[in-house]
Amino acid sequence: MSMLTTDKVIMNATAQDKYEAIRMAGQILKDAGHITADYIDKMLEREEIVSTYVGNGLAIPHGTKESKSAILSTGISVIQFPQGVDFGEEKAYMVIGIAAQGGEHMEILTSIAVICAEEENMEALRQAKTAEEVITILESEMEL
Repeated sequence: MSMLTTDKVIMNATAQDKYEAIRMAGQILKDAGHITADYIDKMLEREEIVSTYVGNGLAIPHGTKESKSAILSTGISVIQFPQGVDFGEEKAYMVIGIAAQGGEHMEILTSIAVICAEEENMEALRQAKTAEEVITILESEMEL
């Protein structure tokens, strides 16, 4: 089963602030059965400790170390924000929520960061018109 499916990708979204964007990313994971509601709180808590904005228009919200029990299965949510969402000094145009069990967490985080460090990949994600396009871009670079 793929971690990333069209029901976990939201195109052309808007959010008032980074907290709303993080809640949206978490809600997708919850609706898909990957996490319990507690994980969303831990995602917001993580943002308070250290920003999940990683640069190049990308934020990767995820829970704290204490949130492992709230993860039911590994999953990824992707939200495209054409207008961007303020994450402190920078705007995130793509928000990719992660809930990963065990050792998968760093692996997923790293591969997403590597993909999105490439300017052309981020540009393609920002310009994508469909969830399928977003999945194609991410899956071409990741072993999802």
